[in-house]
This record gives sequence, C-alpha cells and structure tokens, in this order.
Amino acid sequence: MERFVESEEVLSLNSVTQKKRTMTTNYETPHLNIKSWAEEDRPREKLLLRGKAILTDAELIAILIGSGSRNESAVGLAQRILQSVENNLNELGRRSLSDLMQFKGIGEAKAISITAGLELGRRRQLSDVKDRPQIRSSKDGYNVIAPILMDLQHEEFWILLLNRANRVMQKVQISTGGVAGTVVDAKIIFKKALEYSASSIILSHNHPSGNTQPSQADIDITRKLKMAGKTLDISVLDHLIITDRGYYSFADEGMM
Repeated sequence: MERFVESEEVLSLNSVTQKKRTMTTNYETPHLNIKSWAEEDRPREKLLLRGKAILTDAELIAILIGSGSRNESAVGLAQRILQSVENNLNELGRRSLSDLMQFKGIGEAKAISITAGLELGRRRQLSDVKDRPQIRSSKDGYNVIAPILMDLQHEEFWILLLNRANRVMQKVQISTGGVAGTVVDAKIIFKKALEYSASSIILSHNHPSGNTQPSQADIDITRKLKMAGKTLDISVLDHLIITDRGYYSFADEGMM
C-alpha cells in the first residue's frame, strides 16, 4: 500500500490519462506509396494546405519519422504504433526507445524522433503562460500539476505556491524517489513557501499504481502539514493525488 511518511520515513506515493481521438482515416493499403496519394492527403502537404489542427495523431507522428518501409507507409506505421497503446499518447510517451524499436520500420533514429517529439509536447504543457493561472477549484490545480506527474513510473512530490489572489507563482519539486516511495520533509516544503512569500500552497503527489484513494498515512501527513501551515500563516488549500485514472482532492472530499 502507498504510505506517506515525513522526513526520514518513506512517503509512498503510489500516477491522468486523457482519451485521445481515434484515427478515422484508412491507410490499410501497404503497397501504396505515400507520394502517390493526392497532395491534400499527404501529411506534410496537408499541414501546409489546411493547418496542423486538421492532422490526426498518426499523421503527426508520420511527419516525425519521415518514412515507413517498403511495404508500409509512414502513416500506416504510425497507426500501428498508436494501436499498440490504444491511441493513447500519454501511454506512448512512457514507451522506451527499445520498446519503439520493436516495430518493424522503426530504427534508433526514428525512435529518438518520436520520443523527442512527445517530450517536447510535454514540456510545452509545463511552460509558464504569460498570465499566471488562477486556482479556483481542484480541477484548476490538477490542470497545472498533472502534466508533470501523469507519465511518471516513479513517485514524486510537488507543491504549487500561490499568491493572495490564488495565482500560481511557482511549481516546486520537493522530492523524487523510486517505485516504492520518496522522502517528504515538511521543513523543505515551508522553506520554499517562505522563500517565495507564498500565501498558500497546494500539495501534490502521484500514485503510479493508479490507486486514487489516500492511505491513512497520506491523511496523517496532510493534517500535519495543514497544522504547520497555520502556525506560519500559510494555508494548505488542498492535496491532490494524481493517477492515470483521475485524481483525488482532499478539499473536494472534505478532508482539509
């Protein structure tokens, strides 16, 4: 079971999968070379003529890998890769280079291109927007922190530092660990909060197991941190547990 332990004890943080649209275009004619398609149906030309938003996930991956094989187009190969993860880009982002290279037509260079493209997309989600996002609900907090935690196979603990208007000033990693747990130290949490003059904080960690429910140890440490925050006049607004099946909000469940 996951369990939360402060300082030298191990905090068991046992991680949100969004459904991606399935591919609707049929590319099941492996002998048909992509150059023989109508220009508006080729991924690169399609992007130029109609814009990036019109392309399917398979077509975008096909642009990354550039080519297929003698018996399969780049789009067909991309579709086959996506089908192996049920068209879930988050799941594809977890695949290693060696996993991708198991597909016929995918060598090291193409596997690196796919991995780099997905990582760039993940980092884009993490980039700070010009206006700091305002947290009005647990969903707002989830939208800010989930891109960091959703693909991880190990456990991490993060906090969101908020100003008086509940706008996010910083996303701060407190600890990272292995599959079984990570260390959480209250002193580090509130040191960071004081360093940025935060008015309030939101706690967050991932459960790679997919279990959204908090353990008793999770509940106990949340209570301890909330009490410590009161002493320092720093409100602990929520604690989010992020998994690939959704998330758990202590605040929504009346646990704060």
